[in-house]
Amino acid sequence: MSPNIKGALLALLAFGVYSTHDVFIKTLGATYSPIQLVFFSVLLSFPLATIALMRDRAPSTLMPVHPWWIAMRTVAAVITGFAAFYAFSNLPLTQTYAILFATPLLITVLSIPILGEKVRLPRWLAVLVGLIGVMVVLRPGGSELGLGHAAALLAAFTGAFASIVLRKIGGEERPVVVMLYPMVANFVVMGAMLPFVYIPMPIEHLGYLAIISVFAWVGGRIIIAAYQTGEAAIVAPMQYSQILWATVYGFVFFNEGLDLYTGIGAAIIIASGVFIVFRESRGGNSANTPVLRTRSRIGTPSTFRISDMMTSGRHRDKVAETEKPPQ
Repeated sequence: MSPNIKGALLALLAFGVYSTHDVFIKTLGATYSPIQLVFFSVLLSFPLATIALMRDRAPSTLMPVHPWWIAMRTVAAVITGFAAFYAFSNLPLTQTYAILFATPLLITVLSIPILGEKVRLPRWLAVLVGLIGVMVVLRPGGSELGLGHAAALLAAFTGAFASIVLRKIGGEERPVVVMLYPMVANFVVMGAMLPFVYIPMPIEHLGYLAIISVFAWVGGRIIIAAYQTGEAAIVAPMQYSQILWATVYGFVFFNEGLDLYTGIGAAIIIASGVFIVFRESRGGNSANTPVLRTRSRIGTPSTFRISDMMTSGRHRDKVAETEKPPQ
């Protein structure tokens, strides 16, 4: 089996795990506030985060190199987690995924002011087509738009912003710093609001939250292995397989169907995203690859983001170079 096929299969498995993770979110979201879900999923993830801390051998502190960028990314990550949990709880799975699939398009747009990227006409056209696909899914005037749609759009935007910031500073910040600050912020912010929305949870629902945390962690580890095995241009488009999982899970567990507009809009968004990924992959190692180098999967505030861990090798390489004795 070639590395690219193996990487693609690992990615398909990872996004299947993520989709199952989202089913538990939607199930619990029918009863509990996203504030409560985010708080307990983060709380139950701290043991897993501790393992990541123990494995990080870089001799440094937890103080960020770029505190303002870390602060802005942390705020964006907190908003993303809450908004994504709210969207999954209130929208059909297929609609939520279709809107979140716009994240790579927004990453391309945000790469201009934040990274100084040069986006040429073909990629601008792909972004425009993708945004048309989002409008097809939302079909304003044709159906009632609610807070769930707004939350999904907000999650796509703030998730793209957090990813671009990581792309900007990830080579200089320790992965544990990038991972830990949003987790602690989620714990503090959601904990402060928890008394206003708290509903006592039976033990089986706490078990569901533990499953959410474990699935987010397992999915992240598998997708890291996928990117380490295959080419990013092959692995990255596998995220769009989630629309298939959403269709099946939505029908089986929530009596949801894939309506025509969502199907057409999702197809347009996926086509534009795949075009951007493959166009970037032809650019070699230039700086003009904000989507391929940003491998995060939004909506999982309970544990690390994938790009956090993929930067760890670069950070350790820098540490090793600085500590290398003179020849």
